[in-house]
Amino acid sequence: MLHLIYILAFTVLAFLAVGNLIRNLMVLGADSQRTYGYKGQFSPNSSNSLVSPGAHIRSVSHPELLDKYGNVVNEPFLVMRSMTIEDARDRLDALYNASPTYSEDEARNNSAE
Repeated sequence: MLHLIYILAFTVLAFLAVGNLIRNLMVLGADSQRTYGYKGQFSPNSSNSLVSPGAHIRSVSHPELLDKYGNVVNEPFLVMRSMTIEDARDRLDALYNASPTYSEDEARNNSAE
């Protein structure tokens, strides 16, 4: 009997999770169709608009891709540099040696090894 209750409970949870997933995908699809006007103001449709009639409306995937003037930012947001294993070890050792908990006794023990 207890097994049936567990199966029923997890079945209900699975249906809720799948329903939530479908609902989130639909909202994400609707958000991707939004248009943003001058200075990133949202315009859900052309009849009820916060944007002046002469303003240029363009489609942008997310407001964070706009600068403070409402223009689309076309430069990379994150630039990663590859590094060698030795460089990574040197940096980690420098961080460890600069930490306040690093004592001189540990430095002597590490240099003896």
